[in-house]
Amino acid sequence: MSTDDTTPGEAGTLPRRPTVADHIVSRLFSWGVHRYFGYPGDGINGMTSALQRTNGRAQFIQVRHEETAGFAASAHVKYGGGPLGCALVTSGPGAIHLLNGLYDAKLDHQPVIALVGHTATTAEGGGYYQEVDLLALYKDVAAAFLAQLDHPAQVRHLVDRACRTALARRTVTALILPLDLQDEPAIPNPPHAHGYYQTSNAPSSTPTIPPEADVRRAAEVLRGGQRVAMLVGQGALGARDEVREIADRLGAGVATALLGFTAVDHREPWVTGAIGLLGTRPSWQLMSGCDRLLIVGSNMPYSEFYPPPGQARAVQIDLDGTQLGLRYPTEVNLTGDARPTLRALLNELGPGPGPTAWRTEITEATSAWRRVQHDLAEQAADPVNPQLLFHTLNERLPDDVLLTVDCGTTTAWYARHIQVRPSMLASLSGTLLSMGGAMPYALSAKFAHPDRPLVALIGDGAMQMNGVNELITVAKYWRSWADPRFVVLVLNNRDLAFVSWEQRSTEGTPMFPDSQQLPDIAYHQWAEVLGLHGELIDSPDQVRDVWDRALTADRPVVINALVDPAELMLPPHFTVEQARKTAAAVLRGDTDWAGIIRRGLPATLASYRPRRRQP
Repeated sequence: MSTDDTTPGEAGTLPRRPTVADHIVSRLFSWGVHRYFGYPGDGINGMTSALQRTNGRAQFIQVRHEETAGFAASAHVKYGGGPLGCALVTSGPGAIHLLNGLYDAKLDHQPVIALVGHTATTAEGGGYYQEVDLLALYKDVAAAFLAQLDHPAQVRHLVDRACRTALARRTVTALILPLDLQDEPAIPNPPHAHGYYQTSNAPSSTPTIPPEADVRRAAEVLRGGQRVAMLVGQGALGARDEVREIADRLGAGVATALLGFTAVDHREPWVTGAIGLLGTRPSWQLMSGCDRLLIVGSNMPYSEFYPPPGQARAVQIDLDGTQLGLRYPTEVNLTGDARPTLRALLNELGPGPGPTAWRTEITEATSAWRRVQHDLAEQAADPVNPQLLFHTLNERLPDDVLLTVDCGTTTAWYARHIQVRPSMLASLSGTLLSMGGAMPYALSAKFAHPDRPLVALIGDGAMQMNGVNELITVAKYWRSWADPRFVVLVLNNRDLAFVSWEQRSTEGTPMFPDSQQLPDIAYHQWAEVLGLHGELIDSPDQVRDVWDRALTADRPVVINALVDPAELMLPPHFTVEQARKTAAAVLRGDTDWAGIIRRGLPATLASYRPRRRQP
């Protein structure tokens, strides 16, 4: 798409003079923005008209709510849809709705540009309908760069700066677009005069490798370790081979932050899996016993899951130097891209120690944990054990599957049962931890890769929040996807279960039905109304066959799985205080006391007394 003085009109018409909106779309296209997630409104009529005039070269995805647009723009980058995510929404209520999804992008460091319609400049300050102080509203989420377009000659430098800043700082930027200016004649080439800017849309280079002396210091720290642990996050994405080589060279075990799940192959015996409250016991043991720690592209904030201060000498690698040394007292902080930095570190480390007792200990602990998770998934529940759904799915996942995960109990079962493989893509709202992220992520991932199967893992709370509405978006677009497989698993336990367990274990109070209980909705039937396929699971005997049908279906499928709300999410290190408060909640009359006792004892015994491998 060019930035000359004419743009193609409708078929058969003469070229027309471009508008400011045409110029914005054209300049964004030069930065790689070709997909816009949003919902229309009169505050962006000029922009949507300009998108229409591109004749399909730029795509507008109409979602059901602006919050979805923000989540989808974030996920667009996470799933490789393009270098920049873009959300386009109208003024007032549209701008307000967008914020939650944008905060997901900001907190997870995803480059997203928000285009927000606004009151016409002639009416600003007059209390016009839907007039909101957008510069004040967006000053936090778009703190890196936020500007209002006030003149057509600003388009080039505002778009360039917004895109460059979003990419360089991996964050959210925003442009406020008054309605009347969108239809003004464009000024694609500002005058070469005082008060105007001539800017570039050439991408900026990024820092790659730290100084050699710093890399050498890091190697010296790590080389002396006998029990090395690695923690990898989303900054290690794209460096899977280097992570594996470093781990082998150091004889290390590798734990993963949830956003870094696809940075390793979880079938490897030395990959301990997730870390943190929803993590694995081997990851807890890895951190508890290590004497060296290498953190690659992670800023996991739960400090109690790192080694005790002073136990381990530590090195950290991150593209953003401001994120270094924030969670653990590291000795060497390397600012650089993970892949070339790890490659440089490999060159300095020299030969590895070979097989070690530490690596064997990690491998045995991980193997025992995986056997325990299998046992837990097979335990009886009322009516269905949610872990069984995830365990059986793991055995059936296509190699090229796209996975999206919502916040809640689904996150725990995903972290403990899904072994992500190298060719898969998976993500979630990793830092904002917002409910309602999985369905927008799923839509965005599917538009980025319409030829790949997708599975969205969602709790009933998130499904009721926005999932049922965004199924309408799925129904609108699914026939355009080369691969129609779009499977939505809904864990229907009629309870905001994650918060219920937090109340019990941290407050010592019973589950509060008024705030926690959810309506029982026939999600599978709603899917059928929309022309999709629905499946109901109310018995463990159905689980395997339903997965087989869903993963081979000729259209999107919604699985309504009736699962046990009493299924325990035991943390990898369940403290005496947490146990005491949970028991207190039961004694104070928790409405699900019988279920807690029924599931609690066998789950606890299985988790903390792993059976030995059979000879």
